[in-house]
Amino acid sequence: MIFGATSRRRFSDLSEQEIIALAISSEEDDARIYRLYAEYLRDEYPDSAKVFDGMAIEEDTHRSRLIDLHKARFGNVIPLLRREHVAGFYARSPVWLIENLGLERIRDEAAKMEADAEAFYTKAASKTTDADTRKLLGSLAAEEAGHKAAAHALKVRHLDNDARDNEDRTAHRQFILTWVQPGLAGLMDGSVSTLAPIFATAFATHNTWTTFLVGLAASIGAGISMGFTEAASDDGELSGRGSPVKRGFASGVMTTIGGLGHAMPYLITDFWTATSIAIMVVFVELWAIVWLQYRFMQTPIMRATFQVVLGGVLVFAAGVLIGGG
Repeated sequence: MIFGATSRRRFSDLSEQEIIALAISSEEDDARIYRLYAEYLRDEYPDSAKVFDGMAIEEDTHRSRLIDLHKARFGNVIPLLRREHVAGFYARSPVWLIENLGLERIRDEAAKMEADAEAFYTKAASKTTDADTRKLLGSLAAEEAGHKAAAHALKVRHLDNDARDNEDRTAHRQFILTWVQPGLAGLMDGSVSTLAPIFATAFATHNTWTTFLVGLAASIGAGISMGFTEAASDDGELSGRGSPVKRGFASGVMTTIGGLGHAMPYLITDFWTATSIAIMVVFVELWAIVWLQYRFMQTPIMRATFQVVLGGVLVFAAGVLIGGG
């Protein structure tokens, strides 16, 4: 770890040639990132893909001009210097991570990339006393500021209000189908289906640790089962519900959370204290599910209440009666 830290160059120690080399490699990386975004978005969001295609071309133009500047000042051999070689230099988020977070997150990341590049050139220009270097770096900062304006022009050209609204609606629908719907189904299943075994064990044994272990096993088991069931039920190609892995992950995790919510209180050793808290947690869970169904799935509030709260109360009662008997 110490060696890795000390092996990175400090920005203040870079020569003018190395700063230009760093700028060239950064422009190359950013152009590649924009093209990857464009390819990822092309099928579902063609207008946004055109924006990123245009931004990649802008980055290519900047890189070409930087290379011409390097040739004029230092010759044809460009030092190999990348962002990861410089301590404290801005880093780009992994493309696979940003892709998985959706259209709006990609747009936000692109705006951050443009701002980072402009700040880099501005800072570099302010730290040099050489007139030619200051002029060069100031020009690069102006280019990046112009890049932001060019990006805005590209959005205006390819992404008018109607196109953006359509893409935003598509992105929201995809978010609901891929994450919210399976996650909500999992939360409901975990919260309701584990009520009977947990409270039956609680009232049958009056042993909080045993009850917790049963709840833990029921929650994890239900999460694994729901996750695999969701992932295997639909590959998303025809239904448009998105990646089966993402849906399975959302369903499995939320199922486990739903069951653990009223199992965790049984870590408390006093039985009636643990049970009272667990019952309150169940009450909060059921009404939270009602609200989520109303908020994201547009389920009428009365129907959601009937489906979730009444069903949960019946399962809870069954567990208490079986355990108490």
